[in-house]
Amino acid sequence: MLPLARILIIEDDLALNQQVTALLTKHHYHVHQCFDGEQGLSTALSSDFDLILLDARLPKLDGFSLLSSLRQHKNTPVIMVTACGAEEERIQGFRQGADDYLAKPFNITELLFRIEAILRRTLVGPAELTKPATQKQLEVDQLQLNKHDMSLYYAKQAIKVTAIQFKLLWALVTHQDEVLSKPFLYPLVLDREFSLYDRSLDMHLSRIRKKLIAAGMSAHRIETAHGRGYCFK
Repeated sequence: MLPLARILIIEDDLALNQQVTALLTKHHYHVHQCFDGEQGLSTALSSDFDLILLDARLPKLDGFSLLSSLRQHKNTPVIMVTACGAEEERIQGFRQGADDYLAKPFNITELLFRIEAILRRTLVGPAELTKPATQKQLEVDQLQLNKHDMSLYYAKQAIKVTAIQFKLLWALVTHQDEVLSKPFLYPLVLDREFSLYDRSLDMHLSRIRKKLIAAGMSAHRIETAHGRGYCFK
């Protein structure tokens, strides 16, 4: 599981700030709120946060100037919130050192996915992220996976799977009992960034599940955590 994270929200829209704070608090993040650029920069510099959600258009000090000043002292991950369709804001945000961006109005589920994807990279640490690559075989109950030849067996029955299906199952089994989000799995399994409307990973998971169920595995071993991701039990 990810460590508990401290998130700073710098957003002058009171209703949106409160809504996002309530959502992140519900998901067990520690949240601190700021409502203008000067307050946000002072707070970001004086305290340690794991991630900052930063509005581009702020009173007193705009988000781009804030980010530029922040990057002179800290490398705290930043998700920039920009106006819908404002491509120049997105480009400027990346130039100033933003790690990701969201366009208003944004989807709450996508916000959670993007936050988790960044925190997984920054909080889990390189040692833990690379640990599964050193393993060549996995065995859980009657399920056996061999990474060398990408072979899969259940109850000693060989199951034919594609390379993508094998990588997806390997990731889930390696992180048994942990919900893995789509933003985490997409680059790991599909070698591309997550897109909210891309259903390809769902398709691959469905096919793996059907093959394993046909071989005798319980349908409940691979679960879909709606709005969150997938989990191998």
